[in-house]
Parts: sequence; C-alpha cells; structure tokens
Amino acid sequence: MQHHQPTFFFFDYETWGTSPAKDRPCQFAGVRTDMNFNIIGDPLVIYCQLPCDYLPGPEAALITGITPQKAMAEGISEPEFMARIYAELATPNTTSLGYNSIRFDDEVTRYTCYRNFFDPYAWSWQNGNSRWDLLDVMRACHALRPEGINWPKNEEGFTSFKLEHLSKENGIEHENAHDAMSDVIATIELAKKIKTAQPKLFDYFLS
Repeated sequence: MQHHQPTFFFFDYETWGTSPAKDRPCQFAGVRTDMNFNIIGDPLVIYCQLPCDYLPGPEAALITGITPQKAMAEGISEPEFMARIYAELATPNTTSLGYNSIRFDDEVTRYTCYRNFFDPYAWSWQNGNSRWDLLDVMRACHALRPEGINWPKNEEGFTSFKLEHLSKENGIEHENAHDAMSDVIATIELAKKIKTAQPKLFDYFLS
C-alpha cells in the first residue's frame, strides 16, 4: 500500500453565481503543498463548460473576467471537471482548505459531486482527510493573537477579512482578485504569514 505524507491542498472556485446549490462552477484552481507550504507537483487550473440548461450570471462574468465563450472554448465537461478535482481532494492524508471554503467552496464541491455521481462527503474525511478554512483561522487570530498581522479596515471602520484587503495590507501580491489561482496563491502566502506570526495558535487550530 502506498503511503501518502500529510499535505495541504489549497483550492478555489470561481462560479457563475453566489448559490452553491443552484449555480455552476466556471473555474477551479488547486495547489498542493507540504506542511510547510512548499509547493508539491503541478498546480491545477481548469475551466468548466456551461451545461445547455443553465444561464450564467452576467455580474459573475464581470467580476471574474471569465466569459461563457471562454469557458466553452477552454473548458471541459462538468463530469470530467469534477473527476479531476475529486482525484486531488480525495488523495489520502489531504487537508483541503481555502478562504471561506467551508461555507462556499466545499458546498460547490458537494453539489457538483452529487450532480456527477461522486460521493459528496467522502473526500473530506476518508483515508485521513480533513477540511479547513483559513478565514476562520484569521478571525480567531484577530480575536486572540492579533500581533504580527496587519489588519485592514473597511469603510465603516471595522476590520476587513476580505482576502484582497488582507493581502494588500500584509504585502502579499494579489493583483488578480477573483481569479482562482491568484486567490489560491494569496491564501498560501497568508497561511505562511499566520504560521510565522503565531505558530502555536496555528498549530493548535490545525490539530
């Protein structure tokens, strides 16, 4: 039996709307790292073709810069799209994580799995697997151990936990917000920042 070392799989979807249940994915990006955030293997960036019975949201295309024409020309069918994603997420001893992934990206995965006859849940718990969300780690760090991280403010004067705001405030390059791979790389760099600033807190939440 092949032994798999524990790894992180950072991932992000771009979608045609805000509902994981009703809207469809248009882009996926994923990067596997070791437990010290060194990249392992090749990054995965794929586009998903639109099904014939679905109309994409125009606002989503404006935000992401991905048009239906681009998705159809460069994308693959949703079953193939999900098969490639599932192979990565289901790799044994994988901790899959993103930014706001528990409430959004994981739900996109589950609904897309269900539509295409993959187990919606097994990838996140079988074979030593788990899931995590760096947004929740950031919120806990801000509440308990804010030192070492620069915390941006929004227009109302409250702390902003938007990925693009935290990236800018902490010197992380994130020029193409809402591009899936750009978001993934920014999330990895933010994870490095937290682990460096608050290693005990980071390891406590990971365990």
